[in-house]
Amino acid sequence: MTPSSWVTAWAGLVPPGATVLDLAAGNGRHTEFFAGRGHPVTAVDRDVSGLAPSDTVEVLAADLEEGSPWPLADRRFGAIVVTNYLHRPLFPALFAALQPGGILLYETFMEGNERFGKPSRPEFLLKDGELLDLVRGRFSVTAYEARLISQPKMAMVQRIAARLL
Repeated sequence: MTPSSWVTAWAGLVPPGATVLDLAAGNGRHTEFFAGRGHPVTAVDRDVSGLAPSDTVEVLAADLEEGSPWPLADRRFGAIVVTNYLHRPLFPALFAALQPGGILLYETFMEGNERFGKPSRPEFLLKDGELLDLVRGRFSVTAYEARLISQPKMAMVQRIAARLL
């Protein structure tokens, strides 16, 4: 379970000891990565069978798309990591869950990915420049890409590393 190269490249933006939210954590590759760097991590996913709680890892089962309330209430995090997941109605709650100065590391598929397989439906693909539009005026962008990648497979992605103002 190798963490995303984007996440590892920009993980240094996350202050030492800051709490990290790994949203749509899957099997926990980023949960393990940040816990290994000394961060308390909250991992949230619909299926948490691949995630193991520990002294530094909290695991929450939550279906984020079925109209359920945001499972983290008024909690705030020093960093939020999201990869290979897009549910646009979550953006307001996600941004509200970041502490002032908190770091957003987001990477997911964009239009054009349908040439390479799934996801291919428009609701699961960012539009050109959509991540930049979402953070404009609220975040300081450290890095942004919208490009074709070849590893771990051919895909069109958008990725951003940004700090909440």
